[in-house]
Amino acid sequence: MAKTLMEKWRDVAYSSQTDKGTLQRLWTEYFTVEKGVYEKLLTNPDEVVKGTVKELAEKYNISLMHMVGFLDGINDSLKTPNPIEEMDEDTEVSLEYDKELLYKNMVAASADWLYNLEQWDNIFTKEKKEELYKEQKRSTTVVNDTPKIYPNDPCPCGSGKKYKKCCGKNA
Repeated sequence: MAKTLMEKWRDVAYSSQTDKGTLQRLWTEYFTVEKGVYEKLLTNPDEVVKGTVKELAEKYNISLMHMVGFLDGINDSLKTPNPIEEMDEDTEVSLEYDKELLYKNMVAASADWLYNLEQWDNIFTKEKKEELYKEQKRSTTVVNDTPKIYPNDPCPCGSGKKYKKCCGKNA
């Protein structure tokens, strides 16, 4: 069975056989292409961009494989995800994105070249961008709320002994 576009993209972009220098050049080129597409997409944030994968690649003047990578990257930020796993070049796709979710996903990906694009200034206020940034960062912060047990505290196992004489003996 022939490989899907997504399988072909992943084979190239995440290849373990390709040397690091080649992969780095591929990703550097991809990030430049991706930035260009987002600059155009964010310029008119309320326009719903639709078309086949091939048509969108032509619209943004990028290769079919770069468009597949772009669709993979934006899919979690779309109002209705595209069928990226089984799409071919004639599959109809939509780039209708949730603005706040897209911004937060860019922050989550540490893609500062994307969440710092000047086009965001026409979509969100500085305060709103800061709020979304902090909200995203907080959502991934792990808080350990387990209280610390000190050696002379009662053992949490309920034995009535001090922790150091009971469960903390071998700790």
